[in-house]
Amino acid sequence: MKRTYLYVLISTILFSSMEISLKLAGSAFNGIQLNFLRFLVGGLFLLPFAISALKKQHNHLTGRDLLLFMLTGLSCVLISMTFYQLAVEVDQASTVAVLFSCNPIFALIFSYLILRERLSRTNLIAVAVSLIGLLIIVNPAHLTNPLGLALSITSAVTFGLYSIISRWGSMRRKFNGLTMTSLTFLAGSAELAILMGLSHVPSIAAGLSSVPALKTFAAIPFVQGIAWQNILLLAYICIGVTAGGFGFYFLAMETSDVSTASLVFFIKPALAPIMAMFMLHEKIITPTIIGIVVIVLGSVIMFLGNRFAEQDASMQYKGIFAKLLRKPGTPTELQQKLAAERQELEHKKALEKNLSK
Repeated sequence: MKRTYLYVLISTILFSSMEISLKLAGSAFNGIQLNFLRFLVGGLFLLPFAISALKKQHNHLTGRDLLLFMLTGLSCVLISMTFYQLAVEVDQASTVAVLFSCNPIFALIFSYLILRERLSRTNLIAVAVSLIGLLIIVNPAHLTNPLGLALSITSAVTFGLYSIISRWGSMRRKFNGLTMTSLTFLAGSAELAILMGLSHVPSIAAGLSSVPALKTFAAIPFVQGIAWQNILLLAYICIGVTAGGFGFYFLAMETSDVSTASLVFFIKPALAPIMAMFMLHEKIITPTIIGIVVIVLGSVIMFLGNRFAEQDASMQYKGIFAKLLRKPGTPTELQQKLAAERQELEHKKALEKNLSK
């Protein structure tokens, strides 16, 4: 169990530093380019672990699997993480971190809508509390950065959708977390590379450059800007934050349970703003602090509810399992019924024998 909490701690620190490191690297790279590089390198770094898992499970990829990874890559890398990267560029790292950490709430809603999973009373309370915290931070009456908030929330919603699609696919094809993550990253990077290539077509590049808001999408570079002075930061983003963060998260899940691993996204809303305050000197206003506290409260409610539900399910499973594994010699109801019928048959035979005499 100590090893599990070590995995959770490492993953939490890596994920909490994600917005900060992307903010620091934003001046050297195009945002879409940085998104492409981190998921390409992160996917390649995790690929040996994915191949090893596939071999152990004797699992072979099919055409439908490739379609699945194209879908998860589209929802995760191309849509969610692109919105996320753009949000980091136009808003405070602390705000983006808190809003993105609400993605498990949206995943719960999608699990009900898509997978028809029942929402417990505790989960409904957690969703309501977290949405209140979200509204406190957004503050619709006094919007200061509507674009950043819209991008952050869209990223969180689409990442929640990706989580459900990924879970649905892994359940159907029995892929483990590292396999789903690695191949999703690579598929999403390939899709993003196609769009980046199209941005270099002269007519498309000219059209995008003519609109100031879309200029960043014109002629997106692939490797331009990589230099010795930023190679360590880029390596940390690609291997540490992206590959390591997700890798340790799934290791925590495989060595314990979903609730314990999900502590990562419950601690991040509190830790990430503190790290941004010290490293980026970002100011955290009072409504944001209140919203963070409310969201963390909602996360705690969800965590405790899931924990109690898992413990209850585990106790029920153990009870059924104990009945199936009775000690040798211990009579079951079937054995007792057979013994009673045998005694009755012997008694009838004895009566017939006495009558024949």
